[in-house]
Parts: sequence; structure tokens; C-alpha cells
Amino acid sequence: MRIQPLKRAPGAAVDFGVEIDDVDLENITDEEFAIIQITLYHKHVVLFKDQQNISPQAQYEFTKRFDPATDQYGHGKESRNQIKRQLLGVPGQPQVMVKGNGFLESYQGLENVTLHHPNHRRFHRDPLPEEKDHLFTRFFRWHIDAALYDLYPPKVTTLMAVRVPKGPRQMISYDDGSGDTLDASLAPTAFVSGQKMFEMLSPEEQEFAKTSKVEYAPHPYLWMSKARAFPTGLGLYSEGREIPDSDLPSIDPSKIQILPMVWKNPVTGKLSLQVHPSCVRKIHLADGSVINDLARVRDIIYKLQRPAISPQYVYAHDWSEGDMILFNNHGVLHTVVGTLQPNMLRVFRQCNLAASEPPAGP
Repeated sequence: MRIQPLKRAPGAAVDFGVEIDDVDLENITDEEFAIIQITLYHKHVVLFKDQQNISPQAQYEFTKRFDPATDQYGHGKESRNQIKRQLLGVPGQPQVMVKGNGFLESYQGLENVTLHHPNHRRFHRDPLPEEKDHLFTRFFRWHIDAALYDLYPPKVTTLMAVRVPKGPRQMISYDDGSGDTLDASLAPTAFVSGQKMFEMLSPEEQEFAKTSKVEYAPHPYLWMSKARAFPTGLGLYSEGREIPDSDLPSIDPSKIQILPMVWKNPVTGKLSLQVHPSCVRKIHLADGSVINDLARVRDIIYKLQRPAISPQYVYAHDWSEGDMILFNNHGVLHTVVGTLQPNMLRVFRQCNLAASEPPAGP
């Protein structure tokens, strides 16, 4: 296997991500897997080119090798149904999801389905004008792949490009008063390092993050479904639009997730700031007190996370058909990007499995 850094834009300060060539993921050996696993936890994002022929079963088995004790799709059935986008399991391999955009006549046993690319216009409070769609776009929603209720966040995710639409590059606009923009291909997937996010904090902020925990809302994707996002895609406005607990499905208090704000890398021991900003509801402090005010909670998390999504720290992957990305879901945040027209066909396969254990704190 040949390992080399990912291609980075001029002036970028991205310090994660590698490409691994000359590996057959359909028939991976134990020795090859051991190298990939170590590489992943040092570099967080691993790209494999020309994987068009990998089967859904092999993708699932490769993903599962990072956590052999688990077998359930990371969002579970309930959380999956609450996410406002279409996720279709591959017949015969339901842990592998097909997602994308446009009408798909036939693929892996799926017939005549329409996929919907997440669009910031349906989620951001103040979207870009439609006439700018051909030039500008937004980060949709920065997140960790996780149900955040009942199930632990998956350790890794694999994402493979089956069909990639052709079109002009778009400028990602932050629209938060900073003037920040980022040139990107049409509909990339953007990643930032949770490790960099932690390292950029002041010593006081690092101590706060290491000694605090975040509590996620029960049924978080339904709870936040009517709220609207900041233009950076990094969290939500607090306008009282969240679904009250009394209107949510039955809540089991034992399933509510209270997780460390900072997660420890199992190989390097380094720390990452890992918080899903759209689903967090409370912060538990070291002295046992709890910050319950939602607006304050969101403001604290935003200020901790925003520096690390500045353009120079973002890796926006320019997809080619056959690309498979493996990423450390306990070490990066990511988001879909781009504004696609209904006739632009985008087909991806995704697999992640709810972890068999909670993420390790500092």
C-alpha cells in the first residue's frame, strides 16, 4: 500500500487526511487492515480511489472491523425515520444506506426512487437568494454521525461515491459577518478536525471542555426539526421552535445521551472536541451544576467550535466516482455541501454502525 497526504488547496492549514492506494477493500488482509486502522487514528480521514466494484457486503464488513461487537446502523430505525432526508437501506445489506440526489431508476435492488440532497434552503433561517444558486452555496449542517439517543456514536463511517454530478464550482459562503468564503467543487463533503478544534482553544477553554459534558435532547432530530440553522451550518438559532418533550415520542431517561465534550483518541491519546451543535441541549459542569438555558448552551458551543471551521482548516473533498472515504467519526465533524438541481444525479453509499461502547473522555 502507498500512503500519501490528501491534495490540499493553496494556503490551506489542513493537517489531517491521507490517500491509500493499491488496496483491494473487497479482499482486505489482516495486515492491511492493521495498517489502515493505525493510519486512520493518526490522520482521521482516509481516501481510497477506484472502489467502484466494492460490494455493499464488503463495505459493511470493512466498517464493522473497526468495532466487531456492533451490528446496528448508527442512527437506528427510530432516529433514521426522524431525519429530514431520505435514507434507503440496500436490500440484503440494510446497514448500508443509499443517499444522494435525483431519480434513480435501478441500483442494488432499489427501483425507481427519488433521492434528495440536503439543501441549506430547507434548514437555514436566512438562506441565500435562489438566483445565487449557480455561484454560491453553504455548509448544510456540521455534525457527528450519531443517533444521540439510546445508541452510542459510531466509531467510523465509510462513504462511497457511485455517481457524481457534473457542474460548475461553487463558493461556500459563511455569511456570518466574517467575510469568510471557500471555493469548492459541486457538492463536496467537508471535514474539520476535532483535534485541531481542541488545540485551538485557550488553556482556560481546554480545561472547561475537558471537565464538562454535553447532554443531548431526547429524540434529538425530531426535537430540533422545526428550528433553523446559522448560516455557517454550525448550530441553531434559539427561537423557541424546538418540539416540547410532551409532544415527542415516549422518552426513556436511561436512553438520554450525556457524553464527554472531549473525546480521547484510542491510538494516539490526543483529544478532540466532539460536539454535535444542533442536538445539544445542556452542559454539565465539573462542579455538578448544569447549564439549562438553551441559548447560552448554544452560544458556548458555537464560540468553542467556530474558529476551527474557518476556511483554511476545512477539507472539502472533490468527489470522483469510485472514491471511498473512511473517517474517524470520533475525531472529525463533517457536512454535506452544495446546491443541486433535481436533474443532477448524485448517488452515494454510506455505512456506519452504532458503537458498542461510549466514546472515551479525557
